Amino acid sequence: MEQQQPGHHHSGHKHEALIQTLLECARACEECAAACLDEKDVTPMAHCIELDRDCAEICYLGAKLLLRDSEISHKFLVICEEACRECAEECGMHDHDHCKRCAEACRRCEQACHEHHGQQQMK
Repeated sequence: MEQQQPGHHHSGHKHEALIQTLLECARACEECAAACLDEKDVTPMAHCIELDRDCAEICYLGAKLLLRDSEISHKFLVICEEACRECAEECGMHDHDHCKRCAEACRRCEQACHEHHGQQQMK
């Protein structure tokens, strides 16, 4: 009996727009975390900084997985969506411009991830 080698999965799906959205979100999160650290009173910004850093790392990894067309990339977008939602909610509670920009980027990314993994589940 011949054993089949597991093949590498390539969906052929173009991910450029989503990758760009993920990278823009990661950048906004990195910039927000850095700006939060420069605030006069950093203590109330601690949770924001934590979520910014988590969201940035998760979005960077999501972009990397899509770039290499990883088999788990679409499943990972569910995690990206959740990280973006939580970060947007936290940043949305602060009046700083950097938090507002970050919240907007996270909301765009949350929606893009949701739409993308939702399309994959329907196939």
